[in-house]
Amino acid sequence: MHGGRPADTATVGRIRRADDVLDIQRAARGGGTAPVLSWLAARSGADVFLMNSAGALTHPAQALLGEVEHALALCGVREMAVRGRGSVVIDQGGLTCIVLPLDGSRGSRAPFLVAVTSRPTAPELPVLLADATSVLSLTWPAEHTRQQQRRLRIADAQNREAVLHLLMNGQTSVARQVAGALRPALPATARMYVIEGPPGVRARMVEELAQVAEGAWIVPCPVYADHILMLAPADGAPTWVWPPELEAACWIGVSNALPLRDTATGYAQAFHALAAARDRCDRRSSFAADPDLALTIGPAAVAWAEDFLAPIRAHRARRPQDPDSTELLATAASWLSFHSHATAHLKIHRNTLSGRLTCIQELLGLDLRRLADQAALALALRATATEIPPPPEHDATGAGSAPSLDELLVLPRVVAWARRQLRPVSAPDVPASIAETLTTWLRLDARIGPTAAALSVSVSAVRKRLTRSEALLERSLLRSPSAVHDLWLARRAIELAEAERTSVQ
Repeated sequence: MHGGRPADTATVGRIRRADDVLDIQRAARGGGTAPVLSWLAARSGADVFLMNSAGALTHPAQALLGEVEHALALCGVREMAVRGRGSVVIDQGGLTCIVLPLDGSRGSRAPFLVAVTSRPTAPELPVLLADATSVLSLTWPAEHTRQQQRRLRIADAQNREAVLHLLMNGQTSVARQVAGALRPALPATARMYVIEGPPGVRARMVEELAQVAEGAWIVPCPVYADHILMLAPADGAPTWVWPPELEAACWIGVSNALPLRDTATGYAQAFHALAAARDRCDRRSSFAADPDLALTIGPAAVAWAEDFLAPIRAHRARRPQDPDSTELLATAASWLSFHSHATAHLKIHRNTLSGRLTCIQELLGLDLRRLADQAALALALRATATEIPPPPEHDATGAGSAPSLDELLVLPRVVAWARRQLRPVSAPDVPASIAETLTTWLRLDARIGPTAAALSVSVSAVRKRLTRSEALLERSLLRSPSAVHDLWLARRAIELAEAERTSVQ
């Protein structure tokens, strides 16, 4: 009977070890590396973690170690790195540090499994750690590979967003250079698509679109979490088939075919088409073609715009951290399109945006709280960014000194353009309250609260009427980029024409 005790003890030890191995495997299947380390720490009472050769903790990264424990672990890891194999055990003061290597995936350098515990060390701890290394050598490389793939996806998305940002700011040649290392190549002529859907499925939608939309640039919108932007070649009709889930759950706005340099215009067109798509059964709409106001005015718009923007173009930054003229113009364009969301578009702090807007207002003598000043600045930026053909020899509107904005708005072709813009809301079958609400909203600087008070209706009623106006005009009003600036200019042109006709009579 005395001789059987060692055998019984050995059997119990083997059973306990087998149970430990099963528990380690269960922890790994339940969540990978982190649960295994947590189980080891609970089982042994030691601080158990992964550390790389530089002394940084990789799992768990938030572990709290004292200076003595960290220094002892770092000493053990460096000794282990020199040896390259086996294990290291260091006793120092009242602590013991055990270090074992993990097998890394190909092309990666695996960290070390480290346990720091008070002396005396539990006899089973070295065996427990050794058994865990075989499991951790499988879980850590898999997690490391997934992490690297995620970083690559994020980097690729950021690169594509940067290219689109350059295009939106008119820096086409720079965008082509940056895009040269990516695929596909940027098309010479493109259509912009703005796709709106549930934010929770946007990442999956991007992947599905990338598989079917050959030759397209697909970027999650940096401003709106429920939007996907797609820049696709415009040579012919699309040959791809939209993913079924996207067609069922999303709305799609499509721009006209435009040169790559007009990407910003294409985005605005697709955004307006998206507003019309929300009112359609097929959930899709193309931009209703209409000449841009700057093109309608002609070369005189360029002369006026250059004179209007001259103070910004002459601006020079006094300090290295101050914005130069290019940054101010880009900030103005972004703010007019996105307002407070310009911080996400430009990747700047809201205080930086506020400071730049203050500088723009001081240079140009504007009050950007007023819709009139916003509309003038928006038209000036568009006129300088648009390729406008030279005037015919008999057309004198582009010659001489720069005209005023009101002088441009009373041109007959501009008044005709303005009437076309507002005609849908004044049709006989449209309630008069729709046009009245839109006119009041424009007069009151596109502020819904004051509009509701002026009309003696609720805020929700104003919103419903403006939403109805969006469907009639096929333009976005309540969400930027909005057609509010064009509509204000159209209303101003009609008012000037009517005042001129009244004075003549």
